[in-house]
Amino acid sequence: MNMSEQEILEQLSNQGFRVTLARRAIIRVLLEDSGHLSPEELMHLAKQKHENVGLVTVYRTLDLLSELGYVRRVHSGQSCNGFAKVALGHRHHLICRGCGRVVDFEGCDLSAMVTRVEQETGFVVDDHMLELLGMCATCLEDS
Repeated sequence: MNMSEQEILEQLSNQGFRVTLARRAIIRVLLEDSGHLSPEELMHLAKQKHENVGLVTVYRTLDLLSELGYVRRVHSGQSCNGFAKVALGHRHHLICRGCGRVVDFEGCDLSAMVTRVEQETGFVVDDHMLELLGMCATCLEDS
């Protein structure tokens, strides 16, 4: 789902959501950044594009973009750590418990497990997220 800023803004507008300068700035930062941003990091970067971006607006916009499938939450342990663009494609994450660093990795073959889960539960699985938690090499060296 590689959508442009304009396509995302048009879809928001078509669904009745306001397209504010703050939302534009947030979406632009998400599309420009290739990493995983915390809401605070996103706010800081979006403020460089539009000074009136506040943390509440960032959270509300992220919630909306998450509901619409443009971003996906990345968790670390017990709380939401940041957000990753779904436009990056199907990815999974390694998350360091020490420093919170998030690394994407591609490729997984969960088909046997998904088939078993579907048979045992009656669910039809249409998507999944995989996050592996541990310690990165730098944090392991420092400990």
